[in-house]
Amino acid sequence: MGKGYFQVPTAINEPIKSYAPGSPERESVEKMYNKIYSEKAEVPLYIGKEEIKTGNTKSIRPPHDHQHEVGVYHNAEEEHVERAIDTALEARKEWAKLPWEQRAAVFLKAADLIAGPYRDRMNATTMIGQSKTVFQAEIDSACEICDFLRFNVEYMSEIYREQPESADNEWNRLEHRPLEGFVYAITPFNFTAIAGNLPSSAALMGNVAVWKPSDSQMLSAQVIMEVFKEAGLPDGVINMIIGDPVMITDKILARKEFAGIHFTGSTNVFKGIWAKIGENIHNYNTYPRIVGETGGKDFIVAHKSADAQVVATALLRGAFEFQGQKCSAASRSYVSSSLWPSVKERLVKDVKSIKMGPTGDFSNFMGAVIHEQSFDKLSEYIERAKKSDDAEIIVGGNCDKSTGYFVEPTVIVTTNPKYETMVEELFGPVLTLYVYDDDKYEETLHLVDNTSQYGLTGSIISTDRYAASVATDILQNSAGNFYINDKCTGAVVGRQPFGGARNSGTNDKAGSKFNLLRWSSPRLIKETFVPATDYTYPHMK
Repeated sequence: MGKGYFQVPTAINEPIKSYAPGSPERESVEKMYNKIYSEKAEVPLYIGKEEIKTGNTKSIRPPHDHQHEVGVYHNAEEEHVERAIDTALEARKEWAKLPWEQRAAVFLKAADLIAGPYRDRMNATTMIGQSKTVFQAEIDSACEICDFLRFNVEYMSEIYREQPESADNEWNRLEHRPLEGFVYAITPFNFTAIAGNLPSSAALMGNVAVWKPSDSQMLSAQVIMEVFKEAGLPDGVINMIIGDPVMITDKILARKEFAGIHFTGSTNVFKGIWAKIGENIHNYNTYPRIVGETGGKDFIVAHKSADAQVVATALLRGAFEFQGQKCSAASRSYVSSSLWPSVKERLVKDVKSIKMGPTGDFSNFMGAVIHEQSFDKLSEYIERAKKSDDAEIIVGGNCDKSTGYFVEPTVIVTTNPKYETMVEELFGPVLTLYVYDDDKYEETLHLVDNTSQYGLTGSIISTDRYAASVATDILQNSAGNFYINDKCTGAVVGRQPFGGARNSGTNDKAGSKFNLLRWSSPRLIKETFVPATDYTYPHMK
């Protein structure tokens, strides 16, 4: 709980492997991919030392090959939710007292296991279950999760090292207690690293967690639990349950020991959870910590001074990597009129060259969107754009779910800056562009700021320093992560702490010590060495 300080290994970002043709890592992960693809995984509930198979199962199918079953997962009933909470609270009795360096060792070992013997399995399950290309899997389920685990240990040690001043005759010290109760972690399908980080960052600070991963991320979620177990995480510290999200959340939020939620997901779901916490506030032992990262309608603004190829590349990578299913993905862009012809030519050419298909084919740049509901939503927006007087699809626009949920990378140009795809979050490979007059740059920046309810990521591309400065000022509240001359995706742990405000979340910056502080309840201890023995003060003499 922050007693004493020991130097921890310096955290460095896990190197990214290339998976180039002929490389040993490519041969290794291809072999693992094919092995998992031909097997039938069975994902249980993890409650304490038990791996519970309820018999109430659902299929796990790759989004890019939805007729092929790669396994099943077991759903929890109400009794399992209660058991997971009770198990976590029992585990807390010992885990919360464990010296922090012992907790740190568990997660440092987990990082080394993922970087080493589990790397191929983490990547292959992410490629299959979440339809990520090998590069997108590598930067997520190998590198970023290792970075979270290692940097969090370093940040924890910094937190514990920072102590208050002490005057003569007194000693002041802070003890960083875990929250009094348990933490509920809800994680999304789109980043395996987030799935590993949300329960483990709370656990690192001495808390216990009940973790509900997305049912579209079951294969890699199972590997995360296996890694934590092999790393020596005591039974019950992190319990993984799967099932009806409403039932699970209602049961958890009804418990008086509920102490906090660590969430990444949709804005509406998060608001609903916040409202339920408010309704139950009189029942809790403590005010719960509410930490969430939610939706985004992320932007790229291209100033007239920008390089057209830089803009085209930022738009393509920002909008279409991992099928536009990153919280930070570019989904709206504002391009100056004089620059637009050159950007359009390059963007259309590059998008037409994109290969899309199963992630087992390493030549593909894109896989499938996550499930049929996502496919149907995206295809409906695309069909409306085809019929709209305000919009024109200049490249892409085809959708096919016969074998997998494939949506072509689609670029819409609109004459209406408030057209629906400029405003509403789609979470797919659809980019909408608005071309603005060169002399209306500042007016357009205010338009960017006022168009969306979200405030997650955004970027300005400009070789004019004054233009970049003006954008940085006007767009101050438009993005929690703001990029200059880059795409609006790709935050790296330890370098770009991630999170946004407005309806994009509480901006508690995953990948920084600010986030870890949310899972600590500091206690100030003042010790006086020579206590006073006379109640009177000098002015009374």
